[in-house]
Amino acid sequence: MRSPGAAPPATGRGGALARIRRCAAWIRWYVKELNGEHAYARYAERARAAGEPVLSRREFEHRRVDRRDGDPREGGRCC
Repeated sequence: MRSPGAAPPATGRGGALARIRRCAAWIRWYVKELNGEHAYARYAERARAAGEPVLSRREFEHRRVDRRDGDPREGGRCC
């Protein structure tokens, strides 16, 4: 017996396409997490919830890089 809200069993061609789409969505999410793409979205969501002004993407990235380079625990650049 399936739990309520669970996806129906994937059968046939439609089920295979659904699995491929879910896999592609997961891979896209994973790559964005690895390269930091989601960092700005999370920041903007928190800033809006707190009622603070949201920095532009460019300013956010600039501050993020400066903070990372200034912290020796982050591995900073030597050159």
